[in-house]
This record gives sequence, C-alpha cells and structure tokens, in this order.
Amino acid sequence: MKILWVTNTVFPDLAIALGQRPPVVGGWMYGLAKSLSHSPNIELFVATARDAKSDDEKKINNITYFHLMGEKSINEYDVSLEKKWISIVEKVNPDVVHIHGTEYAHGLSLMNACPQLNYVISIQGLISVYSRYFLANLSNSDLRKSLSLRDILKRQTLKQEEKEFLKRGESIEKKYLVKTKHVIGRTQWDYAHTKIVNPNVQYHFCNESLRDSFYESPLWEPKQDHVEPTIFLSQASRPLKGLHQVLKAAYLLKDSYPNLKLRIAGGNIVKSDNLKQKLSISGYGKYIRGLISQYGLDNQIVFTGPLDEAGMIKEYTNASMFVCPSSIENSPNSLGEAQLLGVPVIASYVGGVADMVTHEETGLLYRFEEVEMLAISIKRLIEDKELAIHLSKNGHKEAKKRHDRQANLDQLLSIYKSIV
Repeated sequence: MKILWVTNTVFPDLAIALGQRPPVVGGWMYGLAKSLSHSPNIELFVATARDAKSDDEKKINNITYFHLMGEKSINEYDVSLEKKWISIVEKVNPDVVHIHGTEYAHGLSLMNACPQLNYVISIQGLISVYSRYFLANLSNSDLRKSLSLRDILKRQTLKQEEKEFLKRGESIEKKYLVKTKHVIGRTQWDYAHTKIVNPNVQYHFCNESLRDSFYESPLWEPKQDHVEPTIFLSQASRPLKGLHQVLKAAYLLKDSYPNLKLRIAGGNIVKSDNLKQKLSISGYGKYIRGLISQYGLDNQIVFTGPLDEAGMIKEYTNASMFVCPSSIENSPNSLGEAQLLGVPVIASYVGGVADMVTHEETGLLYRFEEVEMLAISIKRLIEDKELAIHLSKNGHKEAKKRHDRQANLDQLLSIYKSIV
C-alpha cells in the first residue's frame, strides 16, 4: 500500500538534508512515520510546501520526501502547486492521501488537482473554531494598551490575527472538511465540529503517538515544593495559550508562595533590552510584560527558549506541575507528554481536554475564566503531595494506554485499509 502524507512541517531528516534547522514542533508525527515506513507492504511518502526554497525529492531512512516551492504563503491558496501535485501523484500513485491538519492551503490544492484520490484528514486544531477564543478574554482596553509599533507596521494586531484565523477557517479549513469523505479524530469535540460542517463525513477514531524520548525517559518524582514550587508551560506566544491567566493566578498566590516560579518553553516574548527588541515586541508580548510588572513577578518568570525533546523532558520532570491554561484546545500533545512522564497536570476545561483529563483522577480541571480556581488548584498540588502522586500515577497509566504506539499504528493501518 502506498501512503502519501501531506504535512505542515518539514520533517527533521529532510530539514537536516536541506541544511535547515530541524523543527521543534510536530514531533508526534515523526515516530509514527518511522513505524509506518517499516510496516510490511507499506511505502510512505511525505510532502510539504512549508519553508521550501526549491523543489526537492529525497529518500531518507525508508521515507520519500517531496518539498514543494510555491508562489504564495501556505496560508493562501496557491494554484501553482496544482501541476506539481499532479506530477507527484503520477509518480507515486498513492492508495491513500493522509492530510495532517487543516490550517494551511497546500493540501487543498492537491485535493482540487486530484479529486479522484482516497483522502483522509487528521484533525489537529480547528482554526475556524479557535478564532472564537483567540483573544482569550482580553478586553478592548487590554487590546488598546497592548498595541505595539511592530503590530501596527506589520498589520498584525491581535484583532487582525483573530480575523486572519477566521478567514483561513472559512476559506481553507471548511473546504477541506466539505471535500473529504474521511477524517481521523480523537475527541468528542473534534467529532462534533467536523460532523456539523460535513454530516456525511466518515469519522475514524485514532489516538496520537508521541515523540520517542517520552516513552524512554525516567518518570517525574515529587519535589520539595515549599522551597521553590515550579510551574511549567509548554508555550505562550498567543493569547489563546493563556499565559496571562497563569500570571493572574500566580499573583493571587504571591503572598503564600513568594518563590513560585513559572518556566515557559519558547522564545522570550517580553524581552525589550535594546531598541531592536523594543521595536519587534508583539502586542501580546507587550501586554504580558505589563502584567509581569504590574504584579511584581519579574523574578519569577523564565522563558527557556526553544527546546528539543531532551530539553522539554528536563523541564517537565524538574517542575512541580504542568499547566495547560489555553482558552481552546483539541487534545494538546504537551498535556499527553506531561501525563506520560507522570507529571501532575492542571488544565482548563476547554475543547477536547476533558477526553484527556478526568478531574481529581488524572489531573485537575478548571474553567479558563476562573483564575481563582486555577490558583487553588496550584496551591493544592504544592501542599498535598499525596494528591500530586495520585494524579501522577493515574495520569501516567492513562497516557500509556492512550499513546500506545503499536495500538495507534495498528488502528491507523486499519483505517487506511478500510478507506481503500
């Protein structure tokens, strides 16, 4: 069986071969692709138009990669890709085309150019829905105060980004869902939303596997939290990831835990040490910087910079807890990674998160808007070591089943066979 994957990221092996920096996102796909490519009677091809400076084809470690250079951003529909897709399809003759995610337009040009193929689309996030929650409770006053020069010059204010999400959702994402006969999802949330857009679509359930190192790492162990409790967040670049809510909760806990630390994966969105940084800070970064100053949290916030697998595992296992404070998510892999490592988790009750966390059993849930509930949940995990251990063990047990690599591979192969 020949399987063609269409992805939103350049896989690490291809990135290295092209002299690019390997990505730190999308890691859950790489292990699955490796397992799939070594399955009997499977030929795997992986194509993307992301960050392409030329058209390239390379076979590396049993996977054939196609890197397509378009004339437009992958945010926009690119007619120039259609002929290239036809050429690839004639060469590969795939039995199934598996499109990973609906956020970008390059896969849509394939569906239009070659409508006769067997398509299945994996639901990652749904930006048509995410756009409703993009501003994450920021008021008009917050938006006005956070407006930065960079946002004005680049026309990338938070309101404009919100509109861009909505536009892509309507002009790209929904077209994917209407055109396909098959989707792969993993939560009640993505089932409901895909069925509303396309009532006739066949929904296939399949959990995701995670990055290799998370199955091999030593598990989290309880910390002496009263000394310096540490919260780890996996990202914070946009309002919908909810960093501002965690800062508000940290402020509520400041008197009780003056040494509470927040460690945030990714680049420092608030840095403004020189003129260049001051001119390049985003509106959300400016807003977060204002909150940190207002709440006196300057010495409690650390942005780690981009992290590879080893760096992420170190942060997870060194933390007292992991918090997923988003205003919307489907099933965040960072939450699955934390649970697989046995890290106690707190998550906002949004989207498909409830399919991953059972309150008081595999984690603690709270309403996104209720920073007081978030603060008390943090306090509970700091002070109640038995609760932390209980959530750690149960979360790990549940995540092992959910992210079982062989079970997920077998399920995916079964889906492919049923589509053919």
